[in-house]
Amino acid sequence: MHEFSEMDRRSFIQGLAALGVLSVTPASLLAGCQPQKSEVGAERLPQVQSCDVVIIGAGGTGMAAALTAKAEGAAKVIILEKENTVGGNTNFSSSGMNASETRFQAEQGIEDSNQLFVEDTYIGGKERGDMALIEHLCDNSAEAIDWLDSIGIRLDNISQTAGTSVKRCHRPTDGSAVGKTLVPGLEKNVGQAGIDLLLGENVTRIIKEGDKVTGVQTASGNTYTAPAVIVATGGFGANFEMIKQYRPDLADFVTTNMPGTQGDGMRMAAAAGAELIDMDQIQTHPTVDQEHGSLIAEAIRGGGGILVNSEGRRFVDEMKTRDVVSAAELEQPGKYAYVLYDQQVWDKNKDAANYDKQGLSVKADSLEELASKLKLDAAALSATVAAYNEVSLSGASDEFGRTQGLAALTSAPYYACKVAPGIHHCMGGIRINIDNQALDADGQPIAGLFAAGETTGGIHGANRLGGNAVCDIMVNGRQAGRSAAKLAKG
Repeated sequence: MHEFSEMDRRSFIQGLAALGVLSVTPASLLAGCQPQKSEVGAERLPQVQSCDVVIIGAGGTGMAAALTAKAEGAAKVIILEKENTVGGNTNFSSSGMNASETRFQAEQGIEDSNQLFVEDTYIGGKERGDMALIEHLCDNSAEAIDWLDSIGIRLDNISQTAGTSVKRCHRPTDGSAVGKTLVPGLEKNVGQAGIDLLLGENVTRIIKEGDKVTGVQTASGNTYTAPAVIVATGGFGANFEMIKQYRPDLADFVTTNMPGTQGDGMRMAAAAGAELIDMDQIQTHPTVDQEHGSLIAEAIRGGGGILVNSEGRRFVDEMKTRDVVSAAELEQPGKYAYVLYDQQVWDKNKDAANYDKQGLSVKADSLEELASKLKLDAAALSATVAAYNEVSLSGASDEFGRTQGLAALTSAPYYACKVAPGIHHCMGGIRINIDNQALDADGQPIAGLFAAGETTGGIHGANRLGGNAVCDIMVNGRQAGRSAAKLAKG
């Protein structure tokens, strides 16, 4: 159920190709970081390349780190990616990027503060997150939005995600899933910056000499030496052996993660002396199609969508944090629910059209017809929606306590997607400080080793808020690049 076959992998790659994010790696990418080839033997002999900064992983984190390292003066920057595509899980980022005190919020009259963002993140993480890391994340979020805008990636469509106090989730102007804009935009900038991006180059070991990291080695036998190595390989949400090790209760869940999300970077960093923390903190997302592992974006609920069970009734405040909503779903008959929304919610979320194309949603011209198609009690469903609309239209008290993301569902046609919880995000990983240095068990930096994104632990605590992952990969990817460049130049 969870193993990814070669057919799965090919389908995944073909899907990315259709989205325009499939890449190839011409030999010319080696220009500017030429290998020192052995004078004896064939071209296939292992090569040694000397660079300033080596980045493991070409997801959003890795590309943000590379661009920043290059801009900060690192002359030779190289990204090594084991897959034949760029983007990693960032390709599937759906809701957007949380950020506070942004100019786009100001332009739209949204009052927010970094401190409120900090509080939401800390409380949402069950008060378990590292406050220094959280403050660094939130205080630098607006700068990251401006940086993205400066390189042609505008995120000015602002919505609200579960667990946040105000609208701060920044999406592309057209309301599309953020990953589909972020990945090709970053890849384009990486190419323009002259950064070497090598696909199909699987790093298997971080090289450490004495107390310093000095480079990496790949499965092909190649060695890349550098004074600074950045681990940006994501979590382990598709590695069910690791999931069984840390969270056996999730062993039978589907995953939203791409097949390559195997925890490689965490294991290699640990072998180099880094401490792994909070490894049992694995987040489930409540709205996942169980047949395909496809995510139904949180923006659907944030825009007014509701959850109903197999009896056609609501059962939770849909804007609660993901762990709360997931737990509530598992208590329902059959352990599943339907995300229900109308045309006005559909119109605000460009990805909703993809749910139709993929066969994930059921469409009907009336609630009665929708109930018939879903085999729900029509009277119960109509009464449920009527009660919710009353809350949305008149400000009446909601029996489940929902006060955010309210919008009356009165615009036919209506849509519903059958969902249940799925493994989504690993909150644990490599221990870091605010300079994104990897730390050992004594809290001391490992010279030359940096990490950022989902491969790190400590920021999200016991639960991640929707929209905080993209903020994490941008803010901390950039910080890792900045710190690595400083070391390389020093």
